Amino acid sequence: MINKNSEGTFQGAKGLDLYYQSWHPQDCAEAVLIIIHGHGGHSGIFPLMVEYLIEHNYAVYGFDLRGNGRSPGQRGYINSWSEFLVDLKSFVELVKAFEPDKDLFIIGQSMGGTIALDYILREPLQLKGLILLAPALGLGIPSWKLLAGKILSGILPRFSLATGIDFNAASRDPKAVAACREDPLRHSRGTARLATELLNTIEWIEAHIAQIKLPLLILHGGADRVTLPQNSRVFFERLTLADKERQEYPGSYHELHSDINYQEVLGDMEDWIQRHLLSSGIIK
Repeated sequence: MINKNSEGTFQGAKGLDLYYQSWHPQDCAEAVLIIIHGHGGHSGIFPLMVEYLIEHNYAVYGFDLRGNGRSPGQRGYINSWSEFLVDLKSFVELVKAFEPDKDLFIIGQSMGGTIALDYILREPLQLKGLILLAPALGLGIPSWKLLAGKILSGILPRFSLATGIDFNAASRDPKAVAACREDPLRHSRGTARLATELLNTIEWIEAHIAQIKLPLLILHGGADRVTLPQNSRVFFERLTLADKERQEYPGSYHELHSDINYQEVLGDMEDWIQRHLLSSGIIK
């Protein structure tokens, strides 16, 4: 079991108080990792990953996106995607104030990966690297649905429906699936505004893909039915930066951090982090 070292709130876009928590190893951390969860999740859904990272001497920070977990806001709704950008920028500044001398990595899971990609393209802040777990990219939506979504986003932006995401698609571990279903902080609501903002952001990221210069690792389950692996595969092939890696795990589901092969996934992630710390002479 892991013990939460601290928790609190910070001000995001338009002064909204967002919940965060952090965990620290007993010794001085080698680096700091910020985890951004996906739609419907929260910062507390990664206990196996946090425990692994703490044992390997990293400090870990995470916050609940607006409208998710312990953070306020209508479930599954945002006024505009820029709110996510402002929220993440404020959180990164908070973490860097707490950990001023540590190298910083961001881990974006599912829609959190989309948020992270948008952030690194728009903000000049130098991070050490970006890790994407089953990122939401290249969603194939029929044109008529896109048009309907844009219309609803304009006239009924807060109209909410169940997303229809099947928790059985999260993991091959029955205990992990049960934990998803029983978690009172999870939700499965979505709005037309969020959907259209997400799709517009994915389109913008793909249009600016050549500007991605940060070292990037993509990890994806080969049997992911929530965010399709072929989308991140195409995205990876289009990346022009030299320092890029992608690993696909045959048979793995969407939430790699809680699937039956999570130790393999976390081992690959930690190996990549170590190599990037070694390359700059941080670890001797």
